[in-house]
Amino acid sequence: MRSIINEKNLNNKKILLRLDLNVPLKRDKITDTTRIDKILPTLNFLIKEKAKIIILSHVGRPKGKIVKELSLKPICEELQNKLRKKVKLVSENIKQIKSKNFFNNYNEDIFILENIRFYSEEEQNDNKFAEMLSNLGDIYVNDAFSCSHRAHASIYKIPKFLPSFSGLQLDLEVNALNKITSKIVRPITCIIGGSKISTKIDVIKNLITKFDSIIIVGGMANNFIEYFGNNVGKSIKEKNCDIIVEEIISLSKKEKCKIIYPEDVIVSKDLNGSPQNKELNKILSDEMILDIGPKTIDKITKIIDNSKTILWNGPAGYFENPNFAYGSIQIAKKIIENSKVNKIFSVVGGGDTVSLLNNLNAVNEFNFVSTAGGAFLEYLEGKNLPGITALN
Repeated sequence: MRSIINEKNLNNKKILLRLDLNVPLKRDKITDTTRIDKILPTLNFLIKEKAKIIILSHVGRPKGKIVKELSLKPICEELQNKLRKKVKLVSENIKQIKSKNFFNNYNEDIFILENIRFYSEEEQNDNKFAEMLSNLGDIYVNDAFSCSHRAHASIYKIPKFLPSFSGLQLDLEVNALNKITSKIVRPITCIIGGSKISTKIDVIKNLITKFDSIIIVGGMANNFIEYFGNNVGKSIKEKNCDIIVEEIISLSKKEKCKIIYPEDVIVSKDLNGSPQNKELNKILSDEMILDIGPKTIDKITKIIDNSKTILWNGPAGYFENPNFAYGSIQIAKKIIENSKVNKIFSVVGGGDTVSLLNNLNAVNEFNFVSTAGGAFLEYLEGKNLPGITALN
């Protein structure tokens, strides 16, 4: 995989730049600019190199139809504000733009083509569509790691037709994930949460073979608590998961990876109720587990203190209610404390975990925070991502 940062002579070259600008919109207003902020270094690098930039991206799932509410117009305006440069939204039908000379008709150096998913050929991974797109540029750059698990035309097929490179953000993402999957500094710990253990089973199985400790928190921990003979009341849990839990425990013993689940918990009668600390054998049938308890927090923070590398994916509890955010906050604080003195390399991923860190204004306190979602998890499962394969 070649990085665009090492490429010489980009002056006046037309760069087809695939970005993930799929930001949340509410009445044409962007509610979270994290994904835009992350790709600014690549844009600024290309601007400095005097390249002409043609951005390909999408918002939402228009399923091959023009949906006015999913236009890239508000994103174009946000990019203009952040770059302090004119960005032209090209709303012409892409199929009617015959060559890269089209962009010579304008004074701007930065263009953004309208939502690439307005064309059904994008998600169909259509070869002719990709070839047509490739005719618009001299060089292709993928800086959309979070879309790279999709075999779509603008991700997977364009590299067949153009010299292709990775962008700065994609480089950072892959390097960070390599540090927790192949270039590991031990001891290495994973804290993993989420409501469904079945969606993370392949991640856990892959990480067991590489990690020293895996700490199970959140809703999926309830399956472990119940498996070991405790009542979990009306807590969130996935049905028929005993076989999965057995598989994880069996593999962890074989690979000498410690599996840790809560020793005590915080419960309440409902999501808005008051918190109460409980031992596992004291949970009542009308109570729900909503956070980890003080003994568990103490155990996790000690494991973090003894770790040199940490991956965190999934909060420890129902953090949306401050009454049940304490466990997640203490985990964040301990990782930050150790990161500040370079005792630990920390990688965080997953929408809920990133939301928690945004609430704490702590995103920049970690070595790497991924917004990639599906691509992040598939990489951790050990899968080959089509977008990375295409660049290689």
